[in-house]
Parts: sequence; C-alpha cells; structure tokens
Amino acid sequence: MSNTRLYCLCYADSALTENMVFRGGSKDILVPITLSVYLIRTQDKNILIDAGCNTLPGFETYNHYSPAFVLRQLGLTAADITDLVITHAHHDHIEAARYFKNATLHITAEEYSLGKKFIPEDMAVNLIENELSFGENIKVIKWGGHSKGSAIVEINHKDTVYVLCGDECYVSDCIKNKIPSGITVNEQKTKEFVLKYSEKGYTPLYFHDKENKTKQIF
Repeated sequence: MSNTRLYCLCYADSALTENMVFRGGSKDILVPITLSVYLIRTQDKNILIDAGCNTLPGFETYNHYSPAFVLRQLGLTAADITDLVITHAHHDHIEAARYFKNATLHITAEEYSLGKKFIPEDMAVNLIENELSFGENIKVIKWGGHSKGSAIVEINHKDTVYVLCGDECYVSDCIKNKIPSGITVNEQKTKEFVLKYSEKGYTPLYFHDKENKTKQIF
C-alpha cells in the first residue's frame, strides 16, 4: 500500500440547491459545488472513481473541462486508465465513460441497467454484487442510499480509512453535523451513512465539496 496514491481532480464548478445537499435545506438557496473525479494509482493500476461528465443538463457549470483532459495534470491520458469504478449511473458520474475504453468498468447490476446507454458496447464490464476489492486495502461497497445500487469506495491507508462517498453525501457539513443528504431513495441507508462515517478513523472525501481542490490526498 506504500506505493498507492490518491488524487482528487476537479473539472468544473456548479451549484446545487440547499435542499438537495442536505435534508431540511432551502430550495431557494444555492450551495457552490465542484465536479470531481478521484484517481487511485497503485503499482500496476490507474483506478478512476467515476467518469464525470462533459455536460450537465439543467445546471450551469463554470470552468468546465473534460474529465479526460484533467488527467493531463498527472501526465496521464484516458488510455492509461485500467479500471473505471462508477459509484452510480447518474449523468454527472457516468456520461464521460466513453473516453476510457481501455479500462474495465465496474458497476453494480442495478446501476448498470440505468447507465447502459453511456457505456460503449466494446467496453469490458464487471458487475459488482455487494463488494469488490482491489488488493487488501481498496474496497468498493454497494450502499444503496442515494440510488438503488449506489456504491462507495474505502481506501485503508496508514491507520485511516478514506471514504469516497459518491453522492451518499455531498459536503463535509453533512458528516460533521450528521445531517443526511437531501437526495435519497433509501432514507435509512442515508442516515446510516452519515452516522457510520462520522466515527473516528474515517476520512470522508466528497465529489462535490468545495473544500476538495485538485490535489494529491496522499
């Protein structure tokens, strides 16, 4: 695990209404967000967590680059991605999957049925039942709060478990204050998520949190 590195790559700015970000929020207040993907680099793999999007229907975006383009910051191209994990099949997480044709795409069966139209026919696909592991310290876990088959990623690194939240949780305040996300198909699972990952030893990372700039996490 000493050779594993984790990067957050922001490729656009946008905003969500407060009631989408957390339960009980206002529909009239906008919360600034980033659109991000995460890259896990191991000795033999470049694992991209979510493909991101080139368009975001219904939302305004700013400073919007292709998710494939921002990989250049790390000296990589889309062809270098070996594995693409899709946390869920909403447009902003899967629309750009077509750029990563060399990768094996990993997705739960429920989300595959929803997102199949975004996946090239010749792309290798691995359906996740409940969990998928990359070695001993990287685990994809089906959670099913945000959408029926939505997933998260845990990375165990130096006595800390870094959690890539997908959209189970949008921003750090949800975890800090134990307030569930405002967008969920399973409210109980969403509540369980903020309670579990607010515990000591976990460091949640958010695909849409303005606190997460483009950077190396470890």
